[in-house]
Amino acid sequence: MKTVIGDTKIKKRIKLLPTLKEKTRYLAFEIISDHKINDFKAVSKEINDKSLLFLGQLGLAKAGIQILPEKWNLQLQKGLIKVNNKYVNELKSSLILVEKINNKKVIMKSIGVSGILNKAEQKYLT
Repeated sequence: MKTVIGDTKIKKRIKLLPTLKEKTRYLAFEIISDHKINDFKAVSKEINDKSLLFLGQLGLAKAGIQILPEKWNLQLQKGLIKVNNKYVNELKSSLILVEKINNKKVIMKSIGVSGILNKAEQKYLT
């Protein structure tokens, strides 16, 4: 839709109906290790690599996995991952496959799942 005001044209953005939007979940995870993992990029890369190995390219694209860097807690070694609601169990399974980050043995554990970002942050990251 275009609206004409004088000589300028303004494009109106049509919003998608809530029922047509893909539903997302936020999965909280924790890293258990003898040493703290300081490098978030290494954590993100390892999660992406193992998810790609487990789900394949098409599954990874459909899952829409996004590791949220601003929600990574260095002291508690906890973070949040945004995922499509139909692929939560597959993401949990791929987290189990992560064994090493920066050549340090780790165990990745999923803490919980929420549909609202603020609720997931308050409940699982504090």
